[in-house]
Amino acid sequence: MTLPPKPVPRPDKVSLIGYLRRFRADILSAQPARLYHAKMAEFRTPFFRSFLVNQPDLVRLVLQERPMDFPKSDRVRAGLAPLLGRSVFVTNGATWARQRRIIDPAFEGGRLRDTFPAMVAAGEAAARRLRPGIREIEAVTSHAAADVIFRTLFSIPIEDKTAGAVFHAFRDYQRSQPLLNLAAFVAGPAWMPRLHRARTRATARTIRALIEDLTRARAARIAAGTAPDDLATKIMTTRDPETGQGFDAAEMVDQVAIFFLAGHETSASALAWALYLLATHPEAQDRVAAEAVTLPEMPEFTQIKRLSFTRDVFREALRLYPPVPMMVREAARAERFRDRDVAKGSQIVISPWHLHRHERLWDRPDAFNPDRFATENGQAGLREAYIPFSAGPRVCTGAGFAMAEGALLLALLVRRFRFAPVEGCAPVPVAHLTVRSKQGIWLTIDRR
Repeated sequence: MTLPPKPVPRPDKVSLIGYLRRFRADILSAQPARLYHAKMAEFRTPFFRSFLVNQPDLVRLVLQERPMDFPKSDRVRAGLAPLLGRSVFVTNGATWARQRRIIDPAFEGGRLRDTFPAMVAAGEAAARRLRPGIREIEAVTSHAAADVIFRTLFSIPIEDKTAGAVFHAFRDYQRSQPLLNLAAFVAGPAWMPRLHRARTRATARTIRALIEDLTRARAARIAAGTAPDDLATKIMTTRDPETGQGFDAAEMVDQVAIFFLAGHETSASALAWALYLLATHPEAQDRVAAEAVTLPEMPEFTQIKRLSFTRDVFREALRLYPPVPMMVREAARAERFRDRDVAKGSQIVISPWHLHRHERLWDRPDAFNPDRFATENGQAGLREAYIPFSAGPRVCTGAGFAMAEGALLLALLVRRFRFAPVEGCAPVPVAHLTVRSKQGIWLTIDRR
């Protein structure tokens, strides 16, 4: 199988000014090539010190064994505050624990089964909208993923006026605000890239105002006893079992904002890359199509088990192009990693982008091979070096939701259409809010 493209990493030695310039342009290509086989790397500049951890036992220590000693960096929170406020994605400690106690029940047990018909409806709508020709596929998957979120969260389709306005505003936001930039690692001098451009702040205000309208309307329907039994109603009516309190109006806006980011932006990114990988690997695409035709026109939740290879395709897309390429934690106390002193306050970078392509941990790490998960190496990789949804207590609460959505939408689209690459348009991944293509992902689409 051919190798999908990845950014060309910088040389192992480069000037500080050169590094800062590349970092500002794109966090992925700024990283040195050695990180794809290093167990750990230390970055020192006159302004900051950080450690990128690629060793599985250290990743496990930070994310799973002692997560309270490595809270989320306030610098990352500051970058996303205009949109996310104090949502569960950026908080720490008791605030975060309380938020998870309220949110997690919405995604437990049979709730995924309950939301599945809305996923199917969104996938079928996406397939109906799609037309043959040369198409930029990120726009297609963004629209489809947003439709899934609005149908499952608020029981409204993307065609709803407010839903459509949120979607279009969010498209502007994701291109203007990276998840990480230099300020995520250091509160540096004035000439460093600033977190909050005026356009970014204005777009965030627009999105939050629209979400506030949705939550206010839902609160009124809950009070009147006419609210649908969807995710928004579940979250707005759940009480913290320890305090008996739920989210107030402002907190609910914060949480809906992260649901949209986590449930729409990340799914759209992964689905677009999965379609690109299938377009460049037609034999795998044919196998997905063969599984897809076994589904009835309106499949039930239990029938998604038929899509085992399709699920592995989506899983492999998440490995090669993890939507959130890096996570930043902060050492709450002095540590020692691999015989190196880690000072209190140091930034600890966990990079799914590098861990998922690590040359010591995966066989042919840059190759697209969904069948790898049936091998001993692939199973070991899943256990030790696969964290597209993070891991430990802070693992994404919607991980099961995302995996079901990804496999289902892939199947529904490939069942009706054949996707092929456009010559001369190989996508180059860059980090915006999620891993996207620098100039979009252009595919040729034909009906089957």
